[in-house]
Parts: sequence; structure tokens; C-alpha cells
Amino acid sequence: MRQTTIAKNYAEALLELAKRAKDLRGWGTLIQSIGDAIERDAKLRLFLATPRVDAATKNGVFRKALADRAPSKFVRFIEAVVSRRRQMLLPEIAREYANLVDQVENRLHANVTVAREADEKTRKLIADRLSKVFNKTVVPHLTVDERIIGGLVVRVGDTVMDGSIRRKLGVLKHRMLGR
Repeated sequence: MRQTTIAKNYAEALLELAKRAKDLRGWGTLIQSIGDAIERDAKLRLFLATPRVDAATKNGVFRKALADRAPSKFVRFIEAVVSRRRQMLLPEIAREYANLVDQVENRLHANVTVAREADEKTRKLIADRLSKVFNKTVVPHLTVDERIIGGLVVRVGDTVMDGSIRRKLGVLKHRMLGR
């Protein structure tokens, strides 16, 4: 819990810097790529986690890696995180930053389960309808589960909207059997 709060505080600071630079998505891509690299690469994770390597050396590695790829204020932000020995929070900071950008851009992510693979037209229709329902730009993440038979199941946070044929058949069965 405490780690998430700390990561969110750093993400808020990064968001403010990105707003000033007028590049929310660019900075988001940068922090996400760092977070992904830490999660994927065991050697990098070990290097960053070990207390035997001082912060100056770790900052030097980041400075060299980001030299021609990132704005200097972004690099200084990463250096501040490392200097405060919070470098292992970078993947969590990236997730929190993405959540904050979604809030700023009035965007929502929805997990949508469908019975069969949807074409691009259907995906757009789902996104448009959900955007109207939630009054935000909805980004649907589709998964296929043939067990729902037809229709779709939408999950947004704690909200579940089940419009599947499977559920409707279950409700009908329940009514017919009088339970």
C-alpha cells in the first residue's frame, strides 16, 4: 500500500513535468519503456536493486541510456528517483502515470469478453457505445470466450455489465424452474 502511494506521488510529479513540456504521451512512452525493461530484464533489476552499486553509478547508466532519447528534465526526474533509492518503483510509477494520463484525457479502459473474434467495425461500435454509456472515451480490450455463446460482458473497474446469451439463458432457466 505504501509503495503504491509513493509511486503515485512520483507519477503526479512526472505528470506535472510532462504537462509543462506539453508531451504527456511521449513521457508516458519513456517511463513505460523503463518500467518494462526493469520488469523483463533480470540483470537490470538486480543491478538496480543491489545496494553495492551507489546511486551515482546507477544514475550514470540511466543518463547514458537516455542521453539522446529523452528530455533533460525527464532524465533529471529519473535521477531524483534513483538518488532517493526508489528505482525499483519505476514500473509502478509507469502504471500510475498511465492511470493519471487516462484521467486527464477522460479515458477509460474496459475489459470486454465476446463469443468470437470481432472485426474492426465491431470493435469501433463497442468503443462508441461504451463511450456513450460512461461519458468518457472508452478503450476496449477484447478477449474471446466462446462459453458466453453470444453478446458481451463488459468489466470496468468493479462494474460488470453482463449482456451474454449464457446469462440470459440462465435467467430464463431460473424463471422456468421457479427458483
